Parts: sequence; C-alpha cells; structure tokens
Amino acid sequence: GEIDDLGCKCVSHDSSCRKYAKRSARSPCDPVSPADSASDGRVLVYGGHVLSYPAAERDSTVDHLHGVAVADPYRWLEHTDDPRTVAWNSAQRNLFEQQARNWPGRTHWSQRLTELLAGGGVSVPYWRGERAFFMRRRGDQQHAVLLVQEGANERVLVDPMALDASGLTTLDAWQPSPDGSLLAYQVSFGGSEESSLFVMRVADGSLIEGPIDRARYSPVAWLASNDAFYYVRRLHPSLVPTDESQYHRRVYLHRVGTDPNEDVEIFGAGLTITNYYNVTVSRDGRWLQISASEGTAPRNDVWWADLHTSDPASPSLIEIQVGVDAQTYIHATRDGRAIVYTDLDAPRGRLLSAPADDPRPAQWQELVPQHPVSVLDSFVLLDELTEPELVVNWSTHTVSSLTAHDASTGSLKRELMLPGIGNVPALTERFDGGFELWYTYTDHTTLGSVYRYDAQADEHVLWAAPPGSVEVPRVHTQQITYRSHDGTEVRMFIIAPTSTPEQPLPTILYGYGGFGVSLEPAYSATTLAWVEAGGVYAIANIRGGGEEGEDWHRAGMFGNKQQVFDDFIAAAEWLIAQGWTTSSQLAISGGSNGGLLVGAVMTQRPDLFNAVICSAPLLDMVRYERHGLGATWNVEYGSADVPQEFAWLHAYSPYHRVVPGTAYPATLFTVFDSDSRVDPLHARKMCAALQHAQVTEHDILIRAEENVGHGARSLDRTIALTTDVLAFAAHWTGLEV
Repeated sequence: GEIDDLGCKCVSHDSSCRKYAKRSARSPCDPVSPADSASDGRVLVYGGHVLSYPAAERDSTVDHLHGVAVADPYRWLEHTDDPRTVAWNSAQRNLFEQQARNWPGRTHWSQRLTELLAGGGVSVPYWRGERAFFMRRRGDQQHAVLLVQEGANERVLVDPMALDASGLTTLDAWQPSPDGSLLAYQVSFGGSEESSLFVMRVADGSLIEGPIDRARYSPVAWLASNDAFYYVRRLHPSLVPTDESQYHRRVYLHRVGTDPNEDVEIFGAGLTITNYYNVTVSRDGRWLQISASEGTAPRNDVWWADLHTSDPASPSLIEIQVGVDAQTYIHATRDGRAIVYTDLDAPRGRLLSAPADDPRPAQWQELVPQHPVSVLDSFVLLDELTEPELVVNWSTHTVSSLTAHDASTGSLKRELMLPGIGNVPALTERFDGGFELWYTYTDHTTLGSVYRYDAQADEHVLWAAPPGSVEVPRVHTQQITYRSHDGTEVRMFIIAPTSTPEQPLPTILYGYGGFGVSLEPAYSATTLAWVEAGGVYAIANIRGGGEEGEDWHRAGMFGNKQQVFDDFIAAAEWLIAQGWTTSSQLAISGGSNGGLLVGAVMTQRPDLFNAVICSAPLLDMVRYERHGLGATWNVEYGSADVPQEFAWLHAYSPYHRVVPGTAYPATLFTVFDSDSRVDPLHARKMCAALQHAQVTEHDILIRAEENVGHGARSLDRTIALTTDVLAFAAHWTGLEV
C-alpha cells in the first residue's frame, strides 16, 4: 500500500534540532506543571469552525534519565486496555469520521485510485528446471497470487483470498525446492506478520505439512536432496522472558514430514538476542552460508561450511567475517569459485573473486571495483556462455543501469540498454545456470513489466506485461539537485503538471531517510492521481537512505540524524523559493521511519508546512526501544540507556518537542492496530500532545485501522487509506478536484 517498511531485515541525532523551532516561554524539556494535570478536553472556535478534541488527562509522570527530567504526560496511552485509552480511541475515531466528512473529493480519489491500480502487477520469474514461479495481481484482485508456469500452462499455487475470503491473510514469503517439486511458503493473518510456514507439493497443490509457527522473517534454504531445508525460528515463548518473545532466533534444519519440534538447532545459541539470521545453500547444494546481523545494523558476520565434507545437521562452519563493520555476502559458482559482494572499504559496493573452498578475505581478488558515483545494487552470473558474464545492476542517484562484465576478469564488455530512464528493482537468472536473465523495469509513469534478456543474442524481449491496462495521465518528471543547510548536494524528484513552475501549486513532499533505504523511481497511483488533479509531488532522496551508498546512510544515523531533518527542511524551502508551492500549500508525508522524519520537522519548523501525513510513526524516541521491534533499531538510532545517545534522541524526539501555544500544521496520523513493528502508541501520545498544544483551526487527527499491520494489505484497504490521505492533503493545501 505504498507504506514504507521499518525493521524488516532482508535487506540518527543532534542537540541542534531546535535550531528552527518556534519556542514558547516554557521549554519542552520542563516537567509538566500541576496546572497541566487536569483532563484536557478542549473546544476551539475559529470563525464558524468549531473543533472539540477528546479529553486526555495530562498526568505528572516524569522520568529522570542521565540527570535530565523527561516529562511523559500521556504515558497511560501506551496501554491499549486502559479504560482511558479505550475511551480516547473511540472518541478520536468519531472525531476523525466527523472531520473527514468535510473533505471534498473523496469519491473522486477513490475512483481514480481504483483506475490507476487496475493494471495490477507481475514479478520476475524464479526458475526451477522448466518451472517458473512468479507473482501476479490482476487489477480486480485484492492480493497478488503465486503461480507456477510449465510451458504454456500456468496454475495458481497460493491465493491469499482462497485461503481467507476476508482479505486479512497475506502471503509473506515463498521458496521452491531446487528441483521445483516442493514449495515452502509463509502466511500471516491480520497484519501481524507472525508468519506460519507450510510445505506444498507443487504437482497437485497438496499440503504436505504445516503450520510451523514463530517463522517471522525466516529465510528458507533447501538442501540439494529436496527433502530438507534450513530456516529461522524463534525460541518458544516459554523459554524466554515475556518482553523478549520477539527475539531469540535460531537457525534450524528441518526434514520434510518430521515434527518441527524435533528440528536440529544449527546456529544462534549464545549470540545477541536481537540478531537476525540469513541462511543460504549454493545452487549445487554444496556450500552453506549463515549471516548474522545485530538488529538492522548495516554490518554482518558470515560463516561458511562445506556440506559435502560435513553433516548438514552439524556443519563445520568457518569464520569469513566476524566483528567487521561491513556487509558481505558470498555467491558460489558451479566452477568452484565464489563471487563476494562487500562494502568493506567500498561504501558503494564492489565484487571480488575467491576460491569457494576458502572465501576468506585473505583470498579475495578484486573483480568489479567500486564505482566513483554509482551504487552496486545486485548482480547475476550467466555461466553458459563461451565466456561467462556477470551482469551488474547499478544505481546512479536512484536511476538504474545494467552492465555486462567478463566473469573471470571483471572487465567491462557492454552496457545493456533498458526501456527507459528508471529503475530495475529485481534481477534473476536460471537456478541451474544459463545465458538468460529476467528483470523488472518501472519508472514514475510506467507500470512494472518483466523483460527477458538473451546474452547470446544481446536481445531484450517483453516476458510479462501487467495484466491490466491503465490510462496514465500526462505528467512531467525531473530530478533536480539542491543544497542542504551544510552545503551537501541532495537530489529530489519532482512530478508535476508542467516542466517549470508556472504558479505555486498544492504540493506533497515525501521522504524517508533511514536504514539505507533508497527511494527509487516507481509507478505510484498516489503520485499520479495527485498530479493529474493539479498538484505537485516531490520525493527527496535525503541522507540516511542508500541512494549514494553506505556513507550516505551513515550520514543520517546515530548522532547525524539531524542532517536528515535538515535535508528535508531544505527541500521544502527549495520548492517554495523556486515557485513550485508556498507554505500554505505544502503538505509533507512519511511513514514508519519517514513518520519520525515528518514528526521531527513539523516540531522544528511548524511555520513551513500547512499539513502533515504521519503514518505508522516512531515519535517517542526516549522509549521506542521498549515497544514493537524497537530494540532492533538502536543500531540505527542509538539507545536511551547510553548518556550520549540519549542526548541525541531526546534532542529531536518529536513527542518531547511539542510546545503548548504553538500553531502546528494540520496533522493526520494513520496507524494500524495490528502493527507489530511500530506500536500505535507513538501516534496516540503525539496526537494527544499536539491537540493540547494546538492554537489554530488546523485539525490534529488520528485514523486507526483494525486487523491490518505495518506491511502488506488488501487492495480495498489500500484504496480506502490513500483516499483519506489525499482528501486530507487536498483539503489543507487547497487542491480542488
């Protein structure tokens, strides 16, 4: 639903954060005074506009951390079963519905989003022999379905709507066995992301086993025998403290048809409890790779084992990289070599060669060096050519390019011509080797299509187009460069009705800025609907993301987090200075870590924006580690338990920067009650604080949705949420539809 993820491991903070804030006489750091402790139900009247906010008691809770008094007047809103929270939630739901009725154009937004999403989507194929496994969603389907194609015939293997007609069940992950006869897949219910793992016989779709629970974020690595796989499972809750049940992962070996409670534990005991593990087996079935990352840290430890010389149930693991501040992954080839990706001493990434039986750093030989500008995103090996080739997927300021290199020397052979100037988010080859690859291409105005590239003929052909047709509106897209407050060059996409600003227009500025996540060109119904209606949509590639490599990410994490906010504020100022919009016509939008972004900048520069859309946000940065998956993110933000890191966090924590008596922009929080990553308590506390502080007619609202979480959702729910977001933004920026 075009909502950003936070904390899904597949794949920030400075005391100057108040530099741009309007300050009241009372510091936001001061403890709550007794006068504030009464129930707060406020009625605000502005002309004919009457706004009644629900009562929210401001109590005297104060924590003393590292010599600092930290007020937390809405601590009680952390508890969903507190009667006060139940009553507050109900009153806020009524207030949202009341105010939303005042937003014109909701029927228009819903209808146009439905039309722009009618094209559906299709994924690249994952080959096992002559079977191709892929995802596809028709325009009228609530969820994408998993299919298998054999020759000219295709069959549905997993359809979430067939599993659950309510639309609340999602397909989280899947992995075919090496010969394609079996399929391991994971589903979860109600947005919980608590995946259960099943195994299916592909020939007839029959279920062999499952559910295996506690498999959230689990990779599946099949053995060459097709009868067993490695996977990751959390320890049973009875074996760990209650507040650690989301952690304590282990790598197990499971043999199909046996009791999962008897699975052999392979790895993970005694290591950091917040570790995420990835596990792979090479395509020839010989080499086992286990990778461990502490939470979402941009570094990993790597171990390697030969399954031909050691028992898969007790592999003899050797250390490849332990305690090194870098990300490294190994791909074993069929000719006894290993191709190593690493950002060690190369923050934009590089490829190296090593013998598969000893791929430790002492054996590394550079193959494709770091590029001075482009980021190395991914690669595939085409090994059934006279001279085998590596095809590398590069990203240059988020724009993709593909280059072919000699697999032995790394020398450049040619550049592959793409369908346009856009993004290649996925790249695959045949599992058992070959001379073909498949890739997805998309950009801001083009639905993702899948192309097949034949390296023998140097030929691209369309393999699969989106199943539906869409009338895409005519818009102008450009990437510009602006300077942040410290002089750093930052890039931004502008999608607008015209190529130059003829007059200021209602504008949405979107950003993320964290975890090394890049905001790349992609088809977006939200963007196109907004621009078609006469607005401008801007996407800022600010620090904290991965658009310029790992250095760009680290320039926006830990004590550098304020630079993320500065970049975003500078983007808004640039849009206004260049005549694209005005402060009264500008809305900002972000979700998850991007919700933290917009929460921070609205408290630092409330005068700069007229509306804020803040989705599934982190906002109480003093207590974020105590909830959801927060403890896995202190490797990105820092920990309030550490005095210096507490100072970073407390300096910009949006909840603690709210100043009573300030004119804040209209704000819409969108939260999801089943969100197990970012707890909705962040938005509840911030909403209550802003409603108490607000002194203008600009609404402070929260939209809470049941039975949905941080990630995947049905089509209808996506349209309903985006309709409300666009209607709110249009109402407060003056966009008439």
